[in-house]
Amino acid sequence: MTSSLEARMQMLTPEPQVFVERTLAIIKPDVVRKEEEIEDVILRSGFMILQKRKLQLSPEQCSNFYADQYGKMFFPNLTAYMSSGPIVAMVLARYCAVSYWKELLGPSNSIRAKITHPYSLRAIYGTDDLRNGLHGSRSISTAEREIRFMFPEVIVEPVPTGQRARDYLNFYVKPTLLAGLTALCKEKPADPMIWLADWLIEHNPNKPRVQHHGTEKKHQG
Repeated sequence: MTSSLEARMQMLTPEPQVFVERTLAIIKPDVVRKEEEIEDVILRSGFMILQKRKLQLSPEQCSNFYADQYGKMFFPNLTAYMSSGPIVAMVLARYCAVSYWKELLGPSNSIRAKITHPYSLRAIYGTDDLRNGLHGSRSISTAEREIRFMFPEVIVEPVPTGQRARDYLNFYVKPTLLAGLTALCKEKPADPMIWLADWLIEHNPNKPRVQHHGTEKKHQG
């Protein structure tokens, strides 16, 4: 019985190299009115929206965010445009999030995008090279920096890979999953997948535990 459970566990356990990336997406001032429509496209494209906030940046904040573009001819127009109204910043997550989001965006020049990638977001919502509708991080390292800028309260930890990923699976995922599959075989529920999902949620080793100290705890909103 144990060997068959271990075999099933190995089938259900994802390979260590399959992990989720995060990237930063920005809906720029002139298309904020299309926020819900764009978010629907994002979700239907397999992304999760982990964080979201609407804010308006000052010209100085825009200069800091686009510091790597400093000195280029379009830099003053870029900072003026990005500080001209509210923006929506989002942390998106999925497998290969950076490259998939860039692919969904299309070329940075919306005029070119309308010709070469007519179904891309920048072709649909952008106007020209400057007012191209949306922003996306260029690389994983850029995404980490940009997420910290827009969401300073968020802890961006490096995604474990290789041996670290295997250690995490061996110490945290596999023992819990094996216990769940063992309980599943004993219980024999009518809907095993739903039962196992509920069991894993209930027995998640990282699940926060509420401690009662006799006084009512205040919740931060």
